[in-house]
This record gives sequence, C-alpha cells and structure tokens, in this order.
Amino acid sequence: MKRKSAAESAFFSPRFLVGFILCLIGAVLALFGFGLLSGGSASAQGPNQNQASSDIEVGASYRNDVSPPMRDVPPWAAAGLKPQHEANENPKVPYRHKDSADPVIQKTSVSIRNMVAPNVPSPLLNFDGILFPGVGCNCAPPDTNGAVGKTQYVQIVNEGYQVFDKATGNSVLGPNSISSVWTGFGGVCETSGSGDPVMLYDHLADRWVITQFAGASGGPITDECVAVSTSADATGTYNRYGFHLGTNFFDYPKLSVWTDAYYMSMNVFNAAGTSYLGPQAFAFNRTNMLAGLPATFISPTGPLGGSVDPFLPADIDGPTLPPTGAPVTFVGFPGQAFNPNYTTYHFHVDFATPANSTFTTFATPPAAGFTALCPTTRSCVPQAGTSSRDNLDGIGDRLMFRAAYRNFGTYESVVSNYSVSAGGVAGVRWFELRNVTAGPVTVFQESTYQPDTTWRWMGSAAMDGQGNLAIGFSASSSTINPQLRYAARLATDPLNTLGQGEAHLFDGTGSQTGTSNRWGDYSALVIDPVDDATFWYTNEYYSANGSFNWRTRIASFKLASAAPTPTPTPTPAPTPTPTPTATPTPTPAPTPTPTPAPDFSLSITPSSVTVPRGGGTASYTVAIAPTGGFNSPVTLSVSGLPAGATGSLSPNPATGSSALTITVSSSTARGTYPFTVSGTGGSPPATRTTTATLIKAARK
Repeated sequence: MKRKSAAESAFFSPRFLVGFILCLIGAVLALFGFGLLSGGSASAQGPNQNQASSDIEVGASYRNDVSPPMRDVPPWAAAGLKPQHEANENPKVPYRHKDSADPVIQKTSVSIRNMVAPNVPSPLLNFDGILFPGVGCNCAPPDTNGAVGKTQYVQIVNEGYQVFDKATGNSVLGPNSISSVWTGFGGVCETSGSGDPVMLYDHLADRWVITQFAGASGGPITDECVAVSTSADATGTYNRYGFHLGTNFFDYPKLSVWTDAYYMSMNVFNAAGTSYLGPQAFAFNRTNMLAGLPATFISPTGPLGGSVDPFLPADIDGPTLPPTGAPVTFVGFPGQAFNPNYTTYHFHVDFATPANSTFTTFATPPAAGFTALCPTTRSCVPQAGTSSRDNLDGIGDRLMFRAAYRNFGTYESVVSNYSVSAGGVAGVRWFELRNVTAGPVTVFQESTYQPDTTWRWMGSAAMDGQGNLAIGFSASSSTINPQLRYAARLATDPLNTLGQGEAHLFDGTGSQTGTSNRWGDYSALVIDPVDDATFWYTNEYYSANGSFNWRTRIASFKLASAAPTPTPTPTPAPTPTPTPTATPTPTPAPTPTPTPAPDFSLSITPSSVTVPRGGGTASYTVAIAPTGGFNSPVTLSVSGLPAGATGSLSPNPATGSSALTITVSSSTARGTYPFTVSGTGGSPPATRTTTATLIKAARK
C-alpha cells in the first residue's frame, strides 16, 4: 500500500485542524457555561445539587493538652502591648452582584407606627464590656461577640475575653488575653494569636468554646486555635488544640455548634491576601475535643473558588436537636450576578471513615433583589462630627454572624441577616429559611428594615423558643454618633415585619476617626439556654471622638415572659351539679392525683467492670428512663475516674441510652474506683446521677 505523505495525512489537513480547534473552543466554552471550570455556577455556587465532593482533606491537631485553670493564669503583661494598628487584614470579597429594586422593604406605615409607639421592651441588664486596648491588641475593630451559659456571660474581643456573672453583670474573671488561654501550649497559638475571635457556649454539653486564629510572624494566617472548657465554669480548665489549616490566608472564621462536630467557615485568600480563592468549610471532631482526646478536622472541598460567595454554618439554639443524622447546613450570601439565592449546602461528616464525608449543594432558594451596600469602599457609613474620609466600613459582602438554627418540632428555622443599601442609607436585610435539613428549603420570610434616614448595619439575628425574632445592630448618620439598637417581631406579628419596633440599647457619645474605617467586623445576639427567652447582645461604641478608643456594651432583653409553653387544652364549661340528697355521713371527695412533672432518671449496667493490670477498656451502658412525658435529650458526663483513665459516651447527648467506654492506661494504679455519670436535660434543666465501679486488677 502506498504510504501517504504528511501533507495528505488527515491529522495534518488544514481543514481538519481548523475544525478541531473550533470544536475545542466550543467544548471549553460549554464547560464554562456549566460552571465546571469556574468553581461553581452563578446560581448554585459549589458542588452540583445532590452531588458530593470527592476531594476530602483530613488534618489532625498538631498538639492538644489541658490548660491550667484560667482563674490561676496571669491575665497579660503590659509589656505585651502592641503598637496601635488596624486589626488583622480583612480583604474584601470580589463583588459580582447586580443591583435591583428591593421589593421587601418593610412597609412605611408599619415603620412609622413602630417608631412613634414601639412595643419592644427595654433592656434588663445593660453594662460595659471590655474597653480598648482589648488586653494588649491596641487595634481596631474589636470584633465584639460573646456567649451566655447557665450562670455566666463571656465576652470576647481582639484580643481578650472577660467572664461576667449573668445575674448581676459583675466581672468574675478578666479581662484576660486570649493568648493566656494557651499559656504553656507553645507554637503560634501561644505566641502569635491574631484575633478574629469567636466565643460559643455549647449548651448541648454545657461547655465553652474559645477560638482565635494565628500565624507565624510576617506570614499569612494559617492556624486555628480552639479551646473547649472541661466544665460549665468558664474560669476553669480547657482542652486546648492547635490546627494547621494550610498555607493560604484563612480569614474571617465563624464557628457553630452541631450535634456531631464544631463547624467553621473561612474566607480563603492566597498567602499574600490579594486573591480570593473562595469560602472553605471545616468540621472539628467535637466528641474528642469534649473528652480531651487528639482531634482531627475534615474539609471536604478546599476553597470552593473565587466565584463563590461566603457562607455561614448553622448554630443550634434551643433544647430540641436537629433530626437524627441530619447534616449541618451552611447558608451562602446571595451575591450572585444573576438569580441571587441563599445557596444551602449540606455538610455530612464521618470522622471514622472520612472518605464518606460529603459537601453538597442541597437547595438554592431565591433571595429578593437589593442594592449592594458600598461594594467598592470601606469609607461608607457617616458619623456625626467627622468628615467622609472617616466613614465606617459597611461590610456588605457577606452574611453577618450568626446563622441561628432552631428545631420547633413541626418545622426547622434558620435566621440570619446582611447589610444592604435602601433609600440611600444602610438597612438590615433579615431572612428566615425553613426546613433546611430535610427540605424543601423555602424562604419563609424576608425583609429589609430601613424605617428612616439613619444607617443601620452590622446586625446579628436570633429567635427565642416561642419563635419571636430580634436583631441587634449598629446605627449611625451624619447627625448622630454610632449607637447600639435592636428591633424585634413576635411570632404572631404579620410576616416580613419587625412589628414590635426598635429600642436603643446604648447611644454612643463619640465617633471613630483614623482607624482605617473598620467597624465591628461582627457582633453577636445569642439566646439564654436556661429560659430560652432572654436575648443577649454585644457590640462596640465610642464615648468620645478619637482614634483607637472603642468601648463595648453588653445587654439583655426579653420578648417573651418565659420558655415556650404547649398549646393549652380547652377546658369544657362545667355542667351544673344537682343538689345531692343529704346523707348522715358525707363521703369525702377523693384527693386528685397530681400529674408528675417531666423528669428522668439514670441507671448504669453493669455495676462493676474489672480491667487487667496492663490496662484496657471497660464498657458500660447508661440508660435514660423518662417520666411524666419527658422527651428532651440528656447531656452526659463522667467524673471520678482515676489518673490515666478517660471516659467517652456515645451518643452524647442521648435520649434512650448511651455507651460508656472507659479507657484505662497501664500507668493507672491498681485499686477499686467508684465513679459518677451525670446527665442534664429538660427545661428548666435538671441533673440526675448514677454510680458504678471500675476495678484495676492486681494481677494480669
């Protein structure tokens, strides 16, 4: 057969080559059209709906230990005071949103009526928190947030924390530096903590969670430092962890409590902080961290890509847990250029088999149109007595802390907020998503609160156990200094309205100048876990015009008088009773048997387990016996174990029973050790105990 020349070969045919190039270009354009080369489509943003990510990253704590009691740790040394500076760089997220008319601005008639005669109650407690310089940070903004437990409120700022008695507002401890929590821990968590702190109260386990990020001097932020208290006392000891997340710049960490993990969102940039790589989700092994064991984190996708907007993880409020096995929900900011939506992600984590973990786009409920708040500048929100160059940062490119989750039994709710431009000023756009774990996810209500010409921004939203909603925020204008306010709605108010009006939490008497325009970065509204009704809010203000002289305020208020109550059963009208015929000896009316209050008891089997001299494990079963209709989860803990022995409970919290595994090391002394298992649950919380025995054998 005659061999064709190169010129005659189909591979080298000019017509074929041109056609091949055109086809290749078409294929690439098609891939971009489907979002496969862009890090996510404009509408779904991230993994395709119900499509799991296959890229699983697993990391381990490079160190963990138990801290000394915080009450015994020196708070900070004046020699550690840093030069005045802007708090850690907060790069802006690229903005693609296309402005459009806002169809959900609260009706003017409702706003005017509420401004004239507001029904929202005044604060119960109202007191100052940590003041500048924030225990050595000497920086702005303070990144103010806090959490409330059974008896304490803990506030955290850049770079300090303080514990208060929640009944009186009196200080119990501090202010102490956050880095003091890592005294003796070593590494960047002890020496190079850089702020962006978050304080959480894990009401499922009655523990406190303190976090801040860190990085080597002169380099990017690469680590997250997490400490989990060993008891309900925030002044006690903590299980401490250092996690190295990677080599990028990990910014704006926001954490949440879920049943199976502590979850975190990050806005990730390249090491120089000049290129946005997208948001990234993390899950930390909560079970191990509560027990003080080495812990891992799972991040199933890495940064999702520069076209994907930031998101927040859902944080559980209230006594009712999410459905069994429900994955945590992450909610995305609706910054898409087209078809803006609250992209709803599901993160299912499996620490035993990390490859089974998945991060999926579950739903894309649409967001109402809005106008972006100052997308190209930080010099945005005006203040009295200052020039425009000192206008404050509006941070309109992300959801504001927190995304508060609550399970009402018949439906689930997540509420959050962000700042938008409405009527030429900043307004608070708040929303409530329903049924976020099982679907279908819907926008149940959504509204922009902008009742007048005052700028309102830097909000935080939460809902109490009766479904009443409140939003705390900053307020400012060219005629007033920045103030702290809150607005609210009752569950019975018309949808899409803050029908109870607005209250002044605290009016600042000064404006901020010369601090790179930064303000807040975030604030925090949280719910008291004891009554499930008291809101606690913290944010910053200034008492006089100046630079680097912020103050913070903490206040509580209620919209409801008590915890949620069941719908009463109507009592029928009494039937007239005829006059009885007299009898010589009246029969006494029977004494009614009282209906027992909901309660529970604990028991443990077997009553005693022996482990060999060389160590091993002892297995027990803790049973929860409800009475009087008790149906709440019970958080369990074990105490009284000997040195070298640790206990873990699974599941925890539990509703029926939990497996207790006690691991005994060879160093544990021989002997007989009674120990106690405690369980706390219900509303108001009740604590019950049961005891058993662990025996370390004298012989192998």
